[in-house]
Amino acid sequence: MDLSNENVIHIKNGKVQYLQFRKLLEYKDKINHAYSLGIENNFRTAKPNKENVSVQAYNKAINDYKILCSNMGSNYINLVKTNQEHTNKVKVVKSKIKKNEPDINLTEYEKTDGLITKEKNLILSTTNADCILMLFYDPVKNVIANVHSGWKGTLQRISVKTIEKMYHEFNCNIKDIMVCVCPSIRKCHFEVEKDVKDMFINEFKSLENIQDTIEETVKNKKWHIDTVEINKKMLIEEGIKSENIIDSGICSVCNCEIIHSYRVEKQEYGLETALIELK
Repeated sequence: MDLSNENVIHIKNGKVQYLQFRKLLEYKDKINHAYSLGIENNFRTAKPNKENVSVQAYNKAINDYKILCSNMGSNYINLVKTNQEHTNKVKVVKSKIKKNEPDINLTEYEKTDGLITKEKNLILSTTNADCILMLFYDPVKNVIANVHSGWKGTLQRISVKTIEKMYHEFNCNIKDIMVCVCPSIRKCHFEVEKDVKDMFINEFKSLENIQDTIEETVKNKKWHIDTVEINKKMLIEEGIKSENIIDSGICSVCNCEIIHSYRVEKQEYGLETALIELK
């Protein structure tokens, strides 16, 4: 299987597989990045309820990070990982906290779903199993961000919060910012009940053509929602150029044999990771 398309390249190096965005590769002298592939990998370092995973599972996750980082030319010790809780909180990372191991499961990143930095050699990490992960890059100010936006984060407009923080903290020109959308659940499989559908209608009723992103099913009176398109509309409304939104176009459910998916794997789901680093 090769997931390469006009926006992403599927890299295969032995047993290691990952995606890279063609647009970000134009700046490979300045940044490293990757989105992991393969359900044999699992980047989970804590359980969904924030309890510790087993020592064996944790060590495997660290080793998976180590292998992926090595393949993209980075040192896994420089990892800084969010403790995602479906919030709209985005935090600026100024330095590593631990010296000889990755910054993982730290209280400093509790209830945090996005990271921004202008510091070099810090690998920002988010994880997903259907949720949207977005990599942000301003090549003028040389600022990066890595954001987790599940449907709850989308409702809270975390992608907008990110570019606002890039503007206020680093004086980024919004028109310079690129946003790369990693594989996630797409409209074809993101099916919700009326209560969730109504939340999206109420929150985004001012967005242009919002009805095009929500489709009622014929059989079971549920709705399919295009959360990727909603994020694109939000970002464009805030000033991001449409050509600067680069979408992998890949559905995690449709490609569950190579990408972790909560909807497919249920309670035992694993996690993929998105990484970005300034050299």
